[in-house]
Amino acid sequence: MGSSASAIASAIPRGLPIGPGRREDLEFAPVVFPYDGSVVAQAPVGRVEHAEAAIEAGIAVAAQVAKLSSASRRAILLEVECQLSRYQDDFVELLIAETGKTRSDCAVEVARTIFAWSAAAEEVAHIHGETVPLDMQESGTGMIGFWVRKPIGLVIGIAGFNGPLLLASHKIAPSIAAGCPIVCKPAPATPLATLWLADIVRRAAEANGAPPQIVQVVTGDAEVGRILVTDPRIGAVSFTGSAAVGHQIARDAAPRKTLLELGSNAALVVDIDADLEKAVDAVLRGGFYFNGQACIAIQRIIVCEQVLDEFVRKLTGRIGELTVGDPRLSATRVAPLINEASTTRVLAWVEQAEAAGAKVLHGGRVVDRTIEPTVLLDVPESANAWCEEIFAPVVAIRSAPDLAAALAAVNRSRYGLHASVFTRSLATAFAAIDELDVGGVVINEVPGFRSDIMPYGGVKDSGIGREGPRFAIEELTVTRMAVIRPS
Repeated sequence: MGSSASAIASAIPRGLPIGPGRREDLEFAPVVFPYDGSVVAQAPVGRVEHAEAAIEAGIAVAAQVAKLSSASRRAILLEVECQLSRYQDDFVELLIAETGKTRSDCAVEVARTIFAWSAAAEEVAHIHGETVPLDMQESGTGMIGFWVRKPIGLVIGIAGFNGPLLLASHKIAPSIAAGCPIVCKPAPATPLATLWLADIVRRAAEANGAPPQIVQVVTGDAEVGRILVTDPRIGAVSFTGSAAVGHQIARDAAPRKTLLELGSNAALVVDIDADLEKAVDAVLRGGFYFNGQACIAIQRIIVCEQVLDEFVRKLTGRIGELTVGDPRLSATRVAPLINEASTTRVLAWVEQAEAAGAKVLHGGRVVDRTIEPTVLLDVPESANAWCEEIFAPVVAIRSAPDLAAALAAVNRSRYGLHASVFTRSLATAFAAIDELDVGGVVINEVPGFRSDIMPYGGVKDSGIGREGPRFAIEELTVTRMAVIRPS
């Protein structure tokens, strides 16, 4: 792990930003570089009492944050954007070190993060209500009605390890735009970027007349998370992570609002008229970014059987283009998973699929601490490598007799986040948009395509609610109806 990342990490203020200051009555645990296991930094580990203190502090300033002017909230968001841009290169280095993602992937994450803060700032001006024609009913004759949007209250934001800076930003920025304080809990393996982000946000808040408690960070284990999501005084929980944990959070938090961006096993469908070169290019770009640790990375590839052989030939001929190894090197496209336990699980799933009849066309082994880009053919639908979220640089191919069968195969999954279809037919594109039971349908591009201003989220076990600044702000505000009978 490079000294520059260690130096960056050491400059992050010590402790946890809780209340108006920082808590340093903490234990510390190492954050390790997934590529070689070297220690990046010692990060604070919160306990239950820290979660409780953060909730108390957030509740205490909720009314003050709700009364911040639109101009103040917008100014905070734009100042954070400015500071993120100033330290853009340093954030890239820090993300490489704590996530093990490649340099190109971390650069994309930081650029998207900066845009997300800018987009949230612009949405502050679009939070509004409407008049209601109460006199449509006789009882409302002569009355005036309108509704406005009010902050939902204290938000709990819990983010995954795979995009810690971007995921935290998609929770913090809309919360501030909506007028809500937030307590953010990063993944235990990747707290550093979130801690630095929170320090930037708190400084921007104080410079614009807002309390630093507008953002707090609590690290720690599952019990810390449970304390955060079960307090009856919170307004909403926004969670990004696995389906199993998300479902438990929904049960624990009820009846408070939950926004759940959960897992998936994103599918790419190749129709008989598809441009196969572009479809193969999409698999190379969309199946292995973030080292495959993305919920909308391509996992399932369903190819109409008339073009299966040609597609497989083209894909296996190009899979070697993906350079494996040290994520600090600009040429690297696939690097190690977040930890050894994940690597062991994925290799077991590949072996299970092979034992059930799948063919390993490429990869399936570890090279330079990294699971090689792996291509499986004829994976049974019951195998974990097909039906569950593998979260690794592994894609699985099956054939279908026609487009209708391919779309049906996509829908048989318990997940439904994004899916894509490669076709030259406009009729096929609209059929896919109409029939696929997912949160987003992408035509002739990777299912991992995400504009940070679009509504993003899933159906079925992939979650509920939508991210993207406009849509997250709507989720984090509630309508308040005003009914007036003039005297």
